[in-house]
Amino acid sequence: MTTVLFLFFVLLVITLAVMLTVTRPSKREADLGKRLANLEETSTDDLTLRQNDILRRDVYSDFPVLNAILGRIKLASDIDALIKQADAHWTVGQILFGACFFFVAVGCLAKLVLHSTSLGVFFGVLAACGPYIFLLLKRRARLNKFTALLPDAIDLLGRALRAGHAVTASIEMVGREISDPVGSEFRRVFEEQNFGLPLREALVNLARRIPVPDLHFMVTAMLVQKDTGGNLAEVLDKAGFVIRERARLTGQLKIYTAQGRMTGWILGLLPFIVFALMDFMNPDYMHLMLENPMGRKSIWIGLGLMSIGVWMIRRIVDIKV
Repeated sequence: MTTVLFLFFVLLVITLAVMLTVTRPSKREADLGKRLANLEETSTDDLTLRQNDILRRDVYSDFPVLNAILGRIKLASDIDALIKQADAHWTVGQILFGACFFFVAVGCLAKLVLHSTSLGVFFGVLAACGPYIFLLLKRRARLNKFTALLPDAIDLLGRALRAGHAVTASIEMVGREISDPVGSEFRRVFEEQNFGLPLREALVNLARRIPVPDLHFMVTAMLVQKDTGGNLAEVLDKAGFVIRERARLTGQLKIYTAQGRMTGWILGLLPFIVFALMDFMNPDYMHLMLENPMGRKSIWIGLGLMSIGVWMIRRIVDIKV
């Protein structure tokens, strides 16, 4: 009965996912719907009765009810900030739905294979973290690319200032000449300043959107120079030199700690690989450990000790520069 119930939930989630994917309007259809809605609004006789909301609002879901609920939850705003930093074209509702889908699907599959509800829940929770981990990896890749391109952007900014351009014009030049993600972020700074936002707040927003220490150092140098005066081009040259030295030192540390990081990956993945191979060669041998209470306790103790070991290895090889 339990197996049938699990299968029912799996089929229910899969069917719901397929329906949402099929019935979701395409980008062209959504744009056409917005144009028709605008035409319908402009065709009304009494335009004074309408109060257009020009404030920018974050959209957490395509469904209004779910969007209203998520708008009151702080976790939704944190996930939305992570999505923006990763430059992913998703919504918070899609991330949460994907987490629920993976939890049910992988949890039921693990329960059927391992014949253990607790292990099914455990692997279901791990699978539910998959979309969040994917966003973290994509965010880290984007921030690493931003860090690699930032020294070139600082050099271009300093050369533009020496050529006689204003700070805002230099920022526009960086946004136009440097590739993404640096170019897109500097273009946003220029657009915010161009629409009336003070340059200080636009730079602070940039530092808030991109949590990169080198960028924070550059923004701090620009803001201090703006308050105290001085040669901004020279300040940017020194900032670019410091950032390049930090990048060089970070690369050397990654080389020195490569063995420790590889050891952590091997020790973390090897027990699962061995378990899968032994279960494939002799299923009865592994099922005895899963069905025995002492065997299940040893599995949980092993998983806990593995987590502590991986955490300690990461703390050892994660050297701050």
